[in-house]
Amino acid sequence: MTRARLTRDSVATARRIVVKVGSSSISGENADQIDPLVDALVTAYSRGAEVILVSSGAIATGMPFLQLDARPDDLATQQAAASVGQNVLIYRYQNSLRRYGIVAGQVLLTAGDLENDTHRLNAQRAMERLLGLRILPIVNENDTVATHEIRFGDNDRLAAMVAELVDADLLVLLSDVDALYTRPPHLEGAERISRVPFGDELSGVEIGSIGRAGVGTGGAETKVSAARIAAASGTGVLVTATSLVSEALGGEAIGTWFEPAS
Repeated sequence: MTRARLTRDSVATARRIVVKVGSSSISGENADQIDPLVDALVTAYSRGAEVILVSSGAIATGMPFLQLDARPDDLATQQAAASVGQNVLIYRYQNSLRRYGIVAGQVLLTAGDLENDTHRLNAQRAMERLLGLRILPIVNENDTVATHEIRFGDNDRLAAMVAELVDADLLVLLSDVDALYTRPPHLEGAERISRVPFGDELSGVEIGSIGRAGVGTGGAETKVSAARIAAASGTGVLVTATSLVSEALGGEAIGTWFEPAS
């Protein structure tokens, strides 16, 4: 059966949702934002939606435990920070979900896993089973063993690939900025882009960065790229701020909507 194409007005009815949150939104001084994020996810979960969270933040969460003030440059220390931080991060999510009696399932992937047919099928099978059991999968890149991805990648692309993997209706990409703008939002004349038709090349738009410097690796450019990947597979995409995730999942007219392919 072909799934119905999600529209901007029907976001609140999405049956399968992937939400991606960046490091800067849930680590360091913003670690207390995990509870509001979980509250929003559970609201969608409670109406019957299947929810998958793609969460960055392993390295940033692990840094204080390694007494690091800034993101390490060398790969081995990044991997060590990720190893410690992933453990703490999943504990924080599960501790928050425990308030609702919901169990999280940790899924660690690399982009390569989703490009290899056998690994992709295994990941898809595991994800479908978790959703069928009403477990809330929390996906992160496997930073402890990743090499190229840990240096140059980010979880926006991974989230788009997960949305494609599970045939999601909706992908919500969260950051520190409420929407995509015609130019970096701190510059004069920047205007919010409320809707991007499928195939729109966004000509004339100056793509700036999004995120707290020194913590995350993503930006507006990676979110646009990820949104196009997901939209091409038929998933509607909403780009907005982490602080607005409740409104986003509730279908309010916020953020930037990327229309999916028909």
